[in-house]
Amino acid sequence: MANATRPIETSSLPNDLEAFWMPFTANRAFKAKPRMIARAKDLHYFTPEGRPILDATAGLWCCNAGHNRAPIVDAIQKQAAELDFAPTFQYGHPKAFQLASRIAALAPGDLDHVFFCNSGSEAADSALKAALAYWNIKGQGQKMRLIGRERGYHGVGFGGITVGGIVPNRKFFGTLLAGADHLPHTYDREHQAFSKGEPAWGAHLADELERIVQLHDASTIAAMIVEPMAGSTGVLPAPQGYLKRLRQICDKHGLLLIFDEVITGFGRLGTAFAAERYGVTPDIITFAKGVTSGAVPMGGIIVRKEIYDTFMNGPEHAIEFFHGYTYSGHPLAAAAGLATLDLYRDEDLFARAKALEPKWADAVMSLKGTPGILDIRCVGLTAAFDMASKPDAYGLRGYKAMDYAFNEEGIMLRYTGETIAVTPPLTIEDKHIDEIVTKVKRSIQHVMQTH
Repeated sequence: MANATRPIETSSLPNDLEAFWMPFTANRAFKAKPRMIARAKDLHYFTPEGRPILDATAGLWCCNAGHNRAPIVDAIQKQAAELDFAPTFQYGHPKAFQLASRIAALAPGDLDHVFFCNSGSEAADSALKAALAYWNIKGQGQKMRLIGRERGYHGVGFGGITVGGIVPNRKFFGTLLAGADHLPHTYDREHQAFSKGEPAWGAHLADELERIVQLHDASTIAAMIVEPMAGSTGVLPAPQGYLKRLRQICDKHGLLLIFDEVITGFGRLGTAFAAERYGVTPDIITFAKGVTSGAVPMGGIIVRKEIYDTFMNGPEHAIEFFHGYTYSGHPLAAAAGLATLDLYRDEDLFARAKALEPKWADAVMSLKGTPGILDIRCVGLTAAFDMASKPDAYGLRGYKAMDYAFNEEGIMLRYTGETIAVTPPLTIEDKHIDEIVTKVKRSIQHVMQTH
């Protein structure tokens, strides 16, 4: 353990924090009191001083197999020494094809073609572009409207924030793409408070898609995109039957259904993809994060055979889909992805997450009744705790709980507004579940007493 808590050489620490404009961060508060991470291993981060921090967030919903796993590290190192970069515009390298085949084999139904990008944001935009192009190729170019959902998060590209429904992510950036519409979100505390797993109330909210179709006409709508569990907005599980109803409505009116599985993919809900958990096969799945356990940036989309085949027309020498990224299928990312999928398989981590879910749910729900906690939601290995807000300072308690947890409890939590979210690696054990719940409770109690 002495080795695990060794301090980091001071020469490696930054001496000026100003140059880095940090993403989704209160920059002034952070730079006045930094929360620095210098190293990671398995279930812990370590500060520059060597203090361990239990990672209850899997990094950013992504390190599903834990940190610095030797097989992934070895694969990245070997690949960097062998092939650092290869273009995938008009050329290829073996591991990109191998990884695509492995991912397609995990996907449900006939989702058997994979297009690579580098993040969840790029995956969302790629899925939307594929949907629009698909209808154009089929001679229905008037199908240009995209439907998202309130409180949805589909990354930060212009396409993703257009169909997304988180207000601060949208309000500064103009009118975004034209023609989008949104379903209402699925959360209602009065009917769903303290639900374990998928709430029994709310399937009927999918019928709002019928209203939108009647308003715009199906002939103008290309696709509906939805998260099986809305993660970034505070862990909102889909109500029982909701996703099946969306599938039925999309089939009825000829709309593509896109599942954004950037968070729910690769075991977070106890299956390879949430589509499998819910018995619903979408037309396109987006993925990222867990595909490499966060070790190298990577994302992508998986499309049904009919969609791919629709593009495969015209002269064989002609480009079928005018879209892509310099780093699509990057060799290091592909190597990391293959090693990560091996770990998921060899350690049976998806089944492990499913087996842990009842224990996890009981543990997090044990905080019901804690002063200041208004609701708790959980599904798979995720949970969220809604705290009572300070009337004149919305979000302050969420921020303070995250900060206190890091500095005083030695645990990393994620907050959105007044919601604390915990989404640990799939490798946690019973003792870690107990530790997470205890430290979340103490952090919330501290904030409610002092703020």
